[in-house]
Amino acid sequence: MELEISVEDLLNKRKIESDRIEFKAGWNPDDIYHSVCAFANDYNNDGGGYIAVGVEEKNGVAVRPVKGIPEYMLDEIQKEMLSYNNMIAPPYFPKAIPLEVDGKWILVIVARTGQQRPYKSPDHVTGKKDKKYNYYIRYLTSSVRANSEQERELINMADQTPYDCRANHKAVFDDISPVLLEDHLRKTGSRLAKQVKERGVEEILEDMQLLVGPPELRYIQNVAIMMFCEHLDRFFPYTYVQMTSFPQGSVENPSVSEDFPNITGSVPQMIQATMERFRNLFIREKVIKVPNQMEALRIKNYPYQAIEEAVVNAFYHRDYMSCEPVTIEIEPDCINIMNFPGIDRSISEKTIVEGKRFVSRYYRNRRLGEFLKELDLSEGHSSGIPTIQEELEKNGSPRAEFFTDEDRRAMRIRIPIHPAFLEENNGVVENDEKATKKMTKKMKQYSLILNFMADGEWHKTSEITEILGLKDTRTKELLKELVLLDKLVDNGKTKGKQYRLK
Repeated sequence: MELEISVEDLLNKRKIESDRIEFKAGWNPDDIYHSVCAFANDYNNDGGGYIAVGVEEKNGVAVRPVKGIPEYMLDEIQKEMLSYNNMIAPPYFPKAIPLEVDGKWILVIVARTGQQRPYKSPDHVTGKKDKKYNYYIRYLTSSVRANSEQERELINMADQTPYDCRANHKAVFDDISPVLLEDHLRKTGSRLAKQVKERGVEEILEDMQLLVGPPELRYIQNVAIMMFCEHLDRFFPYTYVQMTSFPQGSVENPSVSEDFPNITGSVPQMIQATMERFRNLFIREKVIKVPNQMEALRIKNYPYQAIEEAVVNAFYHRDYMSCEPVTIEIEPDCINIMNFPGIDRSISEKTIVEGKRFVSRYYRNRRLGEFLKELDLSEGHSSGIPTIQEELEKNGSPRAEFFTDEDRRAMRIRIPIHPAFLEENNGVVENDEKATKKMTKKMKQYSLILNFMADGEWHKTSEITEILGLKDTRTKELLKELVLLDKLVDNGKTKGKQYRLK
């Protein structure tokens, strides 16, 4: 049995949030089973976690080379785990995977979200007397007892298994592409990649905990179909990307439009094909020469990373029971990306309008998000929206806007074009006269600031404000833009902030 990700990624906490990983120097079942129970309860809907036994930590970082555990103990520990697993109520069976690292053996316990949560664990699984049971949850990077309020919430979560973790009763193992499965495992650095042909799809999915049901009747989880099936529409109708361009605007002249072929395939395939179409047909770069400055400014009409994050979010948060495609509309001044349903009601109208960070405890496709993160396609801990805004800001573009209807039936992300661009006849031309003048004025202001700072010294905002003859707030905006454009650096202070050439 192998890990579905690289053990180096696990030990270095890459691609997996740190609060989902625990390092244990030795085998301490009383303490370890508190974490097993907490990961199984998955109070924060993160997808469970990993416990690496035989790995010391210092300040949250794995100490290398690893401490390891004696090889003879591997079988003993796994035998003990069988009895401890049955002590959890209801019984819960994590995966135990021995791995050789740094010339020593460690044991990685993989504890996914339990299908029968909530779970209770004895305070001491090794105790001989009457055992006291408690619910355990993850709090930051620790496993703690749940308080009474958290217990009630855990119980309420019992019937809220995310859709992607549910069994699909129509799919068979022939529907899973061995090529896509092997490709994913290779990209994530898993040793399982080399075993797909030899052991077959069923055994590999079993190791990845993507099957549910008793041994005699195994069903494939929806997420496995989303990731490794090339014909999703057979199981999730209308799961494709529909893209349309309106060169003169969907409101101004909707009759002039171009429909592109629908993009189909597995979720990663659709994301990749969508981004290739954006890169080849829509994303453009403009080089602007700054007066008295050797290095020119390079800006995009749409930053690639912002578009990618929005497309990934559409698939991550999509309702796969909804018979609606992911819809993308290219307007002269923006890109609209729509998916169904809308933003969860736990997120207020005010938060949606602000467009900063949407935090919801309940996710429809929690495991899908985990897979996409392993491929470096999505961000963790509700950081997708901030990433979109940050990439737009770096590019000097206006902020993205988010819309949903009163019934939260759909969500639309509007990503505005950079004001220096306009899509026209498949080419990039200057925007209207007003936008061009505005950009020229800004370039002159940039030039004044950079020339003033040519001495390489630190300068206060007030000095630059005086040179430009602008309001303090506008000067701060220009300085922040130059920092994002890698032209200036600041001293990192909130008060008394100063700037100099990079």
